[in-house]
Amino acid sequence: MEEITNVMEYEEIARRKLPKMVFDYYASGAEDQWTLKENRCAFSRILFRPRILIDVSKIDTTTSVLGFKISMPIMIAPTAMQKMAHPEGEYATARAASAAGTIMTLSSWATSSVEEVASTGPGIRFFQLYVCKDRNVVAQLVRRAERAGFKAIALTVDTPRLGRREADIKNRFTLPPLLTLKNFEGLDLGKMDKADDSGLASYVAGQIDRTLSWKDVKWLQTITSLPILVKGVLTAEDARLAIQNGAAGIIVSNHGARQLDYVPATIMALEEVVKAAKGRVPVFLDGGVRRGTDVFKALALGASGIFIGRPVVFSLAAEGEAGVRKVLQMLRDEFELTMALNGCRSLREITRNHIVTDWDLPRPVARL
Repeated sequence: MEEITNVMEYEEIARRKLPKMVFDYYASGAEDQWTLKENRCAFSRILFRPRILIDVSKIDTTTSVLGFKISMPIMIAPTAMQKMAHPEGEYATARAASAAGTIMTLSSWATSSVEEVASTGPGIRFFQLYVCKDRNVVAQLVRRAERAGFKAIALTVDTPRLGRREADIKNRFTLPPLLTLKNFEGLDLGKMDKADDSGLASYVAGQIDRTLSWKDVKWLQTITSLPILVKGVLTAEDARLAIQNGAAGIIVSNHGARQLDYVPATIMALEEVVKAAKGRVPVFLDGGVRRGTDVFKALALGASGIFIGRPVVFSLAAEGEAGVRKVLQMLRDEFELTMALNGCRSLREITRNHIVTDWDLPRPVARL
């Protein structure tokens, strides 16, 4: 196998290695998958304005997120059921994130529990939360995450219902035998025991509460002291409401283009949200990040950091923990190089003036 030189190359390896049902679950988006393509394409509509003749012999990529110091503004997004990609699943991802000195977000729908992930050793970890109809279950999950040393809750708010992912419908997607959604094991879930494992994913999807509203964001703050990141904001209006309702941060996300198709790419929605936040809370981005240049562009538009999702599961499928480590290292190296070539020595030196976007350019006027 020739050497892997960028993050994208893992996708093809994962496609070859994984069962079609599993690969399609990870890779696909909603309906026409327009937003899925756009999440990537939109980055190419942002160009650099590099500054030259600056001493870039020392580059500092470190930053802090909610007060936690990390090695780079590149973190791991929550992705469900990682043991479908590799037997070590979330354990491998947790170790890779810890080794890279960055944050991992564990999915509610993980195939390893919060306690199991905590047992892999030290590391800064966030817990992604889906609010189910039974608030007692939600409270139990949050308490367990707290006890296991997780440092924040990433509340997913773009999923009152699951998006229409046609590949999953065609493949009749189910959780492979012997895998379970570990965070829900042993919870007081009523019918859960009777749901066979194959129906588990659809069962839990059916447990998502469609009544979820801003009052629940307030309620969550009454049951936990952990900071709450609202994940799935795409507009200025919702950014303002998130802050009014006590969010500690905002994640600009379209759920990897798996929910509502024809929403903008997250990199296109980012600046609107950043402007609305007015520096009151940090704004993060996930969706479509595959290069260090993408990371720089997000930061230039005002993001405090980014999260990667699919690159994690694809590299996990290809090479396990070593694959995830390599993805984090490649992105870090590319980002550091992008900083140097743009004349930035630290994150605070990355400004809006380092980029020009499609929507900045004055349209040339035709001369008669």
